[in-house]
Amino acid sequence: MTRTTPQPATEPVRDSMREPRGAVAGVLWASTWIAAVMAIAVTGVSAVSALQLAGVPDPGALTTYGLPAVTAIGEVAAAIALGSAVFAAFFVPPQGDGVLDVGGFRAIRIASSAALIWAICAVLMMPLSVSNVSGQPLSTTMRPDNLIKVYGQVADIGTWMWTAIFAVIAAVVARVTLRWGLTFITIAFSVLSLMPVALAGHSSTGGNHDLATNSLILHIVGATLWMGGLAAVVTYALAMGRWRSLAVRRYSRVAFWCIVVVGVSGVINALVRVPVGDLFSDTYGRLVLAKTAALVVLGALGAWHRWSTIARLESDPPGRSAFVRFGLVEVVVFALTFGLAVGLSRTPPPDLASTDLTVVESEIGYRLDAPPSFGRIMTDWRFDLIFGTFAIVAALVYLRGVVRLRRRGDGWPVGRTVAWLLGCALLLFATSSGLGRYGPAMFSVHMIAHMMLSMMIPVLLVLGGPVTLALRALPPAGRGNPPGPREWIQAAIHSAPSRFLTHPLVAAVMFVGSFYLLYLGGLFEAVVPYHAAHLLMNLHFLLSGYLFYWLVIGIDPAPRQVSPVAKLGIVWGSLPFHAFFGVALMMTSAVIAESYYRGLNLPWNSDLYADQRVGGGIAWAAGEIPLVVIMLALLVQWRRTDDRQARRYDRRAERDHDAELGDYNEMLKQLNSGR
Repeated sequence: MTRTTPQPATEPVRDSMREPRGAVAGVLWASTWIAAVMAIAVTGVSAVSALQLAGVPDPGALTTYGLPAVTAIGEVAAAIALGSAVFAAFFVPPQGDGVLDVGGFRAIRIASSAALIWAICAVLMMPLSVSNVSGQPLSTTMRPDNLIKVYGQVADIGTWMWTAIFAVIAAVVARVTLRWGLTFITIAFSVLSLMPVALAGHSSTGGNHDLATNSLILHIVGATLWMGGLAAVVTYALAMGRWRSLAVRRYSRVAFWCIVVVGVSGVINALVRVPVGDLFSDTYGRLVLAKTAALVVLGALGAWHRWSTIARLESDPPGRSAFVRFGLVEVVVFALTFGLAVGLSRTPPPDLASTDLTVVESEIGYRLDAPPSFGRIMTDWRFDLIFGTFAIVAALVYLRGVVRLRRRGDGWPVGRTVAWLLGCALLLFATSSGLGRYGPAMFSVHMIAHMMLSMMIPVLLVLGGPVTLALRALPPAGRGNPPGPREWIQAAIHSAPSRFLTHPLVAAVMFVGSFYLLYLGGLFEAVVPYHAAHLLMNLHFLLSGYLFYWLVIGIDPAPRQVSPVAKLGIVWGSLPFHAFFGVALMMTSAVIAESYYRGLNLPWNSDLYADQRVGGGIAWAAGEIPLVVIMLALLVQWRRTDDRQARRYDRRAERDHDAELGDYNEMLKQLNSGR
């Protein structure tokens, strides 16, 4: 008899890195200083004209050149922080138990250090900004008592304060992160740290500032991820990480879409800020052209990577060397581009001194010369670069998934496709049609868009079953292979945050409770003048509604299994609170955000109280429409659940020859016999 020796269990494939001493740190620090030098050089070209246009005395060379240098260093650090966090989350796999592997751990630690540098730069920018706008020397504005005194007078102080807060949170979370799931918190706060800067500056003022701000948000996030991801991939390849080929392939896909976003948003932002005729005659226009040329060079280098060096990265050491060399060149060009962008932000655009704006244009970014009507609501469109783009992209991605299933020979319900496309169409309509155009100026129109975003659109999107479609259309990674998008979705569904957010009480409070907090708690009146607030409100309406209806309709897989009876109870339990909100809004004696709406001075919207009552009536009546859809969906689910249980009972009866019925009859026989 042959004795078989048991084979040891196969160890999971672990990452390995051999980092040349100081090479990674040298690359990252060099990129920040290159950006700083470029920012100083560009600022020197336009510093005098900027001071003359602003009408402030010269604050000194330390402020004039220190401000762009610190800004450039901070923005490059922000890019490295975001790119490294994304690298740890998506470009290299974690270990089997969810703990970050060597490559991911190194990347998240780099993200922590970079976010901390970004926070320090933001803190330094507060006295520098005060010195820049007041003309006082930096030695004076650095005193804490002076900063406190001018806090409410200099908007840049608040901008950089919030930047520092978000960056510090990102740095702390990244420092304590050991598991893959926590990397998403670092990514979220890294993106948030970019928002205060994106919502300030030249794009936030003047006409068309809604288009300019939205395009700048997309531009900054796209460019930051593009550069930061490249820096993370190059440093990982320089250290010869095991998953370098996988990381580069995944980054290549992300970089392609970053190029598209940066290019399109950059063109839109430039056309808003600079007339075409001033591109060659004005300093600002020439800097825009120089930045465009740098982005074209970066795109060409990226294409060369994709077609030449990436294919040889894994198998041929010279190919790896070529990738690192070209990658380092890209990083240098990126650093120069960031420095150029900082110098561009310090250069006044040609339309900055325009004074022919109406009050409405100054507040919301465009003119409103006539009251809303059915015709204007349907035809007077102004495309929303963020939510409108999302609606179109979501529809196209969904259709791509359906086509992939059909080509594979699998079916997909037509009703789900129609529901999803209709939801995307309504999202586009609510944000880009006359509703989106008149919403910031009239409470009643705003409430129509609000109800569509929170009550109607999420119902249709949930009925589309996008998660189920994604899980069926995306190929599995396979046993022993690094997880891919399908596995990421499954992990997100069953994560602890998902279980918390899908708790019936949490979902209901986020959905209905936010109505009371926003409109009756005074929050709406405090934030309505700001463009960022409208973006956040629309995002909250959409997400809270989707979460609530995901729970109560339940087509897609969810971390919590809720019976149809319980779902019906959740709907009926939250319905009275929604109805009471509408009634309370109609009965409110004070006009919400009266000073803001009065300040717009619209002659056809003088009766603000009547307009508010109309908005309350819309909120009261809007809950009836999705309620019918929900009730029908729950009835269908209830019937299908009963049918499944009946089929299950029939199959069990066939297997045991109806033993349960026989036992029941025997029990009745014994009872009748008196035993």
